[in-house]
Amino acid sequence: MGSDAGHGRETVLILDFGSQTAQLIARRVREAGVFSMVIRPETPAEQIAARKPKGIILSGGPASVYDAGAPTCDPKIFELGVPILGICYGMQIASKLLGAQVAKAEHREFGRASVTVRDRTGLLHALPEQATVWMSHGDQVSLDGAGAELKSASTVLASTPTCPLAAVRIARHARGDVPALTFYGVQFHPEVTHTPQGAEIIENFLYEVCKCAGDWAMADYLQTAIETVRTRVGSSRVLCGLSGGVDSSVVAALLHRAIGEQLTCVFVDNGLLRMNERQFVEHTFRDHFRMSLVTADAEAQFLGDLAGVTDPQEKRRRIGHRFIEVFNQEAAKVVQAKGGSVRFLAQGTLYPDVIESGHGHAGTSAGIKLHHNVGGLPKDMAFELVEPLRDLFKDEVRKLGEVLGLPEKLVWRHPFPGPGLAVRVLGEVTREKLDVLRSCDRILLDEIHAAGVYRSTSQVFAVLLPVRSVGVMGDGRTYESTVAIRAVTTEDFMTADWARLDYELLARVSNRIINEVRGVNRVVYDISSKPPATIEWE
Repeated sequence: MGSDAGHGRETVLILDFGSQTAQLIARRVREAGVFSMVIRPETPAEQIAARKPKGIILSGGPASVYDAGAPTCDPKIFELGVPILGICYGMQIASKLLGAQVAKAEHREFGRASVTVRDRTGLLHALPEQATVWMSHGDQVSLDGAGAELKSASTVLASTPTCPLAAVRIARHARGDVPALTFYGVQFHPEVTHTPQGAEIIENFLYEVCKCAGDWAMADYLQTAIETVRTRVGSSRVLCGLSGGVDSSVVAALLHRAIGEQLTCVFVDNGLLRMNERQFVEHTFRDHFRMSLVTADAEAQFLGDLAGVTDPQEKRRRIGHRFIEVFNQEAAKVVQAKGGSVRFLAQGTLYPDVIESGHGHAGTSAGIKLHHNVGGLPKDMAFELVEPLRDLFKDEVRKLGEVLGLPEKLVWRHPFPGPGLAVRVLGEVTREKLDVLRSCDRILLDEIHAAGVYRSTSQVFAVLLPVRSVGVMGDGRTYESTVAIRAVTTEDFMTADWARLDYELLARVSNRIINEVRGVNRVVYDISSKPPATIEWE
């Protein structure tokens, strides 16, 4: 499964020239109500035309168009009669292919800049005469030396004192067999939040220029995805690795809606879960949704593997190895019980996974990138993959979960590491330490929810440190463990900042942990950003 789920919908294609914000462009388009896909820049024009896009966006990129080996696109895309928007490098490569000049600028522009809007129609409709934008370029486009035809077709839309062509329109009427051309180029980045009217610019391109209807709605997508799953799976059975995280939970709910009793979910209890996690998963999926759910009780095996191990990477390696072994054993039991009719394995692969692993809709596949929710299962497993979320971003998966009726507590839960609490117990992992951390983590999350800040933070958790310190309780001296609280805010988890939680909230958390959890006498708050720190401690 893949782009079939978006088949038949109006689509905007994004040619990615190596931009760090290509996925962000795709998100902005979808947020505006139009389906978008990121593809390779060298995709042939005929392949692009076959998808019948309503518009094409050329992303930015780190290269200069005059560098040897600089990425380019098929010049024939400008003959498809489809509106095109070029952003930064995308503007430059398009301008070069259309006959303009691109050269190093006398004055580079990085950061916020003020542009003078000279044409407030079309792309820049309703923008103020002076608009703030985010620049990041050392090259500029110039019409000096361009042919008379290109000059006459070009209109300067916006400029800065050091960048005369901050935004441009190139419009060409149809002639003979050559369709009309509508190209807009912006030297700034409308997709980033630092461009305040950026969302309006993208919406103008979609609705003023491309004349999109805006039919990207999650309820409609769900029905299309269900039909696609039914067609793909037929009467065969599907196995789904269920972790209790958002992605695998939404996959399970969608598949159950589509094929009902043909689905069997496998949940591995590794003993490294949050408090009452197993009960929550079993109640939600077995009791509420009436799914066929198999639970593998493997706590003893996992804790046995971790005995005496303190290195974080070795913890991860042993947990991953054991997970594969346990999952394979349970999968074999399910296959045997179902008479060998299990043909498919379902995974919660998301669209960023597809892009990052080279599985775009153009070019060759570099091999399946297996999602962490099923532990990195071996490629030689005798299953075909079903990946009904591979067209979606994380926030869209959450919206789909809501449409499917999953509990809010599950849909909006924070990310949880694949190795579980093993990487939040620093040093050797024991059942006693896990129980202490589970109690601390429950108190922390209870207070975060009660304060109404769970949704405004991206990840909040407790870490049990291999540090003991002196304390005083009553008239007695204590020498007990230290717990660190980690709370961050982030948009993409590539960078993150520590959350400025209210001091009174932190005081309540600390007071409850020290008073209610035996073995802890000190609580500290982590105020490190990423980078240089990571979000998890191990």
